[in-house]
Amino acid sequence: MSLSSERRVNTSALKKIAADMSNLIENLDTRELHFEGEEVDADVLNDPKTTVGIPFSAIYNTQGFKEPHIQTYLTGCPIKVRVLEVERFTSTKKVPSPNVYTIEFTHGEFTWQVKRKFKNFQEFHRELLRYKAFIRIPIPTRSHTVRRQTVKRGEARQMPSLPRTSENMVREEHFSSRRKQLEDYLTKILKMPMYRNYHGTMEFIGVSQLSFIHDLGPKGIEGMIMKRSGGHRIPGLNCCGQGRVCYRWSKRLSPEIFMKRPVVEGNRWRLDCILKRKAQQGVRIFVMLYKEVELALGINSEYSKRTLMRLHPNIKVMRHPDHVSSSVYLWAHHEKLVVIDQSVAFVGGIDLAYGRWDDDEHRLTDVGSVKRIPGTKSTSTVNLTPTAESTEALVLKTQSLGNLPQHRNSDDILDSSRMKGIGKPKKFSRFSIYKHLQKHGLHHADSVSSIDSESGYCNPSRSQQNLIQSLKPHLKMFHHPTGSKQGLTECEDDKGSIRSLKTGVGELLGETRFWHGKDYCNFVFKDWVQLDKPFADFIDRYTTPRMPWHDISSVVHGKAARDVARHFIQRWNFTKIMKPKYRSLSYPFLLPKSQRTASEMKYQVPESVCANVQVLRSAADWSAGIKYHEESIHNAYVSVIENSKHYIYIENQFFISCADDKVVSNKIGDTIARRILKAHRDSKRYRVYVVIPLLPGFEGDISTGGGNALQAIMHFNYRTMCRGDNSILGQLKAEIGDQWINYISFCGLRTYAELDGNLVTELIYVHSKLLIADDNTVIIGSANINDRSMLGKRDSEMAIIVQDTETVPSVMDGKDYKAGRFAQSLRLRCFRVVLGSSADLSADLQDPVSDRFFKEVWVSTAARNATIFDKVFRCLPSDEVTNLAQLRDFIAKSKLVTQDAAKAAEELKKIHGFLVQFPFRFLDEENLLPSVGTKESMVPMEVWT
Repeated sequence: MSLSSERRVNTSALKKIAADMSNLIENLDTRELHFEGEEVDADVLNDPKTTVGIPFSAIYNTQGFKEPHIQTYLTGCPIKVRVLEVERFTSTKKVPSPNVYTIEFTHGEFTWQVKRKFKNFQEFHRELLRYKAFIRIPIPTRSHTVRRQTVKRGEARQMPSLPRTSENMVREEHFSSRRKQLEDYLTKILKMPMYRNYHGTMEFIGVSQLSFIHDLGPKGIEGMIMKRSGGHRIPGLNCCGQGRVCYRWSKRLSPEIFMKRPVVEGNRWRLDCILKRKAQQGVRIFVMLYKEVELALGINSEYSKRTLMRLHPNIKVMRHPDHVSSSVYLWAHHEKLVVIDQSVAFVGGIDLAYGRWDDDEHRLTDVGSVKRIPGTKSTSTVNLTPTAESTEALVLKTQSLGNLPQHRNSDDILDSSRMKGIGKPKKFSRFSIYKHLQKHGLHHADSVSSIDSESGYCNPSRSQQNLIQSLKPHLKMFHHPTGSKQGLTECEDDKGSIRSLKTGVGELLGETRFWHGKDYCNFVFKDWVQLDKPFADFIDRYTTPRMPWHDISSVVHGKAARDVARHFIQRWNFTKIMKPKYRSLSYPFLLPKSQRTASEMKYQVPESVCANVQVLRSAADWSAGIKYHEESIHNAYVSVIENSKHYIYIENQFFISCADDKVVSNKIGDTIARRILKAHRDSKRYRVYVVIPLLPGFEGDISTGGGNALQAIMHFNYRTMCRGDNSILGQLKAEIGDQWINYISFCGLRTYAELDGNLVTELIYVHSKLLIADDNTVIIGSANINDRSMLGKRDSEMAIIVQDTETVPSVMDGKDYKAGRFAQSLRLRCFRVVLGSSADLSADLQDPVSDRFFKEVWVSTAARNATIFDKVFRCLPSDEVTNLAQLRDFIAKSKLVTQDAAKAAEELKKIHGFLVQFPFRFLDEENLLPSVGTKESMVPMEVWT
């Protein structure tokens, strides 16, 4: 198009524009004035067949407000305009535009309203005239010339006219005519691509690139944000040359977490390989890692971040917080979340880290290998992981794309001669439970076993060993493959030496290996070493049992999943704003999907149950950028316990409560005591079941804090349960004496096995964070029962509270009862796991309140199991050990398992399940708080509570 083919432009108008060209260009931003297309006939616009939606993924590709080629409108869909009403404002002063018009726009499924004065129409009209004139001017720049050439010859650009009558002259009876004139004006403008796609038009009608995305819900009020220019904050500087001098850095580490067990398809179901595969398919993956205090916790999350982001550009990783600049030293991000497409969310206590995968069997041993039976065929997918609500393992399911290349690397086969003196148990000052546990009946060896050469697993090449560090303690993802549950069928021959697993990849023959290399662990005996060789064993699995892991997680759909996603998005955007390094466009802001589309679930985890679900959290200014802290998890625990009518069942990693207004503040323990006392005064049956670890610890790495740290946590656990007037039993005994035994039971979990011809035992580490009440309410999350998790201002946490809407016939306290479908099934599953799944217990488990179950099944089983374990193994912790002198004598005495192995084996046959009574008197004559002079004594007491 040239000037010769156009109508002559008014000379005075051109001079006027040229006089202030620099200002005009600045305002219009010539780089972004590109438009394309031609006049679209109304019939085409109204063709419903051409209407398409804008996918949610478009939010990741948003451009500048004035950028060309942006997709704002729905294709082939008209914009309908209605001027609904006119509001007239009268005043003693002269008002140039006293009328406000309410304008309704409809575009596909979206309807929205804006309010404009007539003067706004006049300003908009003048801007379009300037734009029309400007696009005709042959500015000698290549970009402008190209843009001018995109306007096709003959394209209709004749602008409609605005009414010329002054607003003050329009009488009320003429409002209807004025409304129709403005409707026609906007309708014509919005039919012309040249003007419809102009950013000034989009601003006038209030639309943007995010307006018509279905999953964002209804069209909202949008507009440009005016930003005041300002300086840049100076972040805190790390000491000693950014940490390179102060600390000894190590790769801690890089675990390869297999999401399906046993491992029979190489690296296909390894977490980092799954993430890379999904990223290559176009999935956007957002990960948030807790940035540790390097001096206190050596998990080196920086290594995790680098390794994950090297996998694919679609993977973005942030770490938070910056401890120095934010003055957050003591608290951590403790939540464990996985969110897929804002439609499915996993919430619970399971870390994606070494040693966490487990099932109902809680195996102590894993020494064999997996072999395919000749002639079997593999299928495209495999789901092998046995999962249970009480020992939930996160299982991922996706379409098979073929196995990744497999290579064998001799460097990954650990040379035991190079391990001499490496990785021995840490020596703690003063009294150390671990030191005595290691000496007591369990033999430590430095030699290690390599992976069986006939194993179905092949080690990766060195190039594949740039792996993610242990995602302990806190990994959250925005997109992720969804989960599934599958059963595991095991058959043993008469000799009991061979197991056959029927799986989706064909039948497997041999002793199955579930934990490879560093994943076979027992942190009571040894901290992880040589983590750069993840598939080399670091403890001898022929002499040392692993420590089983008891945990739980949940999966939610619909609106609850939306809320979990909103929490993650809030934290992500807060971190992006706060940390300058994340302000680049490569780290996008995230947007939540609308709750209105939450019911449009494209996929669900099988066997899901309909229920009312509320998302809970512990969050504060430092963790989520909110003004007032939130402790809804704490509030929910207190409320559920207060309002429970029959029983509560608790599994938790810690039990630190009972407020004294000095050291401990959360009120969960006090609420339990008050609820029991109320039941006693009302002469009602009421039961409290508490299952916690026999020895408490940190997140999978007790030895980080040393023996003094363990003792400090033990002190507060015992203080909550039974020691002192503020304890639960202290409060109960003061009012009802020894009758407390009819209301509450404290237990731990323990198991045994035969390992290379020897009987061995180990505690089962309870990592769950679970509360079930009255077979109708459940709380599952990441929050421990302590101040760190519950108060909101400290560690960040997430949880859900589930209230059943579907009921099943049951029995409660000997009477007919409508139990919640989900809560009861979960409680029964937990009870069967810890008590043993023998058929004769089925009837007894139904009523958790009856004397028959509470006394003759639960309490009796726990007491019998504890007595047998003490008799055979002389286990620690033990009620026989009340001080350190007794501890030495206890260890010196011989055990039945070494005196008479055959008799010991007969005794162990009497054990049912894993439940054991908690030893209340263990070291009750000792002060377990850190002694003066130790590094733990200098740490604020809040760290332990």
